[in-house]
Amino acid sequence: MHISLDQLKQLAVFGIAGNFAEHLSQAGEDADFINVITEEKNAPKGIFPIYLPQHATFLSTFPLSHTHIEADFSEPVNLHMEPEMCVLFNVKYTGELVESLEPLAFTAFNDCSIRKPNAKKISEKKNWGLSCKGIARQWTEIDHFQVGGILDHIHIASYLRRNGKVIQYGMDSPVIGYQYFYTKLLNWIIKTFNSQNDFGPLEHLQHYLDQLKQPKQIIISLGATRYTEFGETGFLKPEDEIGVFVYHARKANETDIEQFFSEQRPVDAFISGAVLMQTVQQIK
Repeated sequence: MHISLDQLKQLAVFGIAGNFAEHLSQAGEDADFINVITEEKNAPKGIFPIYLPQHATFLSTFPLSHTHIEADFSEPVNLHMEPEMCVLFNVKYTGELVESLEPLAFTAFNDCSIRKPNAKKISEKKNWGLSCKGIARQWTEIDHFQVGGILDHIHIASYLRRNGKVIQYGMDSPVIGYQYFYTKLLNWIIKTFNSQNDFGPLEHLQHYLDQLKQPKQIIISLGATRYTEFGETGFLKPEDEIGVFVYHARKANETDIEQFFSEQRPVDAFISGAVLMQTVQQIK
């Protein structure tokens, strides 16, 4: 399945905060959510906007790139790769409320973030301009979003190459390791879109959907994996090369993935899922 950049520009993109255990604490962002009360201790903290087409704010800047990440490194900046899986959903509404979500396909996503202390909203750390996020070209259709389907065997892995040295960035993680997944995740997303208000680092989601005239399709990134010891404090630098793999663990293993990245093989040669390869660049 292929979605062109022109098609992507028409799709709103959202992200989920805190859906992998320990990621927020590793990212130094758990304090942002200290006043956010969730129904369960391990529940995600909320949903944030990344890109809203034709919106009258900075969120209308198209941030997705297949090939590179751009940031301003002229002053010190703590830029983190966030290796994730994102899903394309069909959305149905009853009036102004989300009624149901239909997961269609998934791919690799880099929810690259600037660790900005005292940012009022999560979105302020997410969309700072063109090519500040990553999304793979290859999409895999979802057979069914429940136990017994293709996603039972999908893993997320990520690596960085710096000065010729390959370093594991995020822990190799099965997507069924998300704290909320399958039906529980769908129910939570629907409820959150319909009920999340402007509070602390979170924003009023129904207001955004209304402004977008109830979009029929959206992309949601499901949350970043835990970092390795290096990844936790290994902020990105210009000329770094990064790779996010969302792969079928019955067709490849961790050694295969690291070898593919180490050998700098072309993206089109990866047949075990989706791979996102990006270089990190100074904004021109």
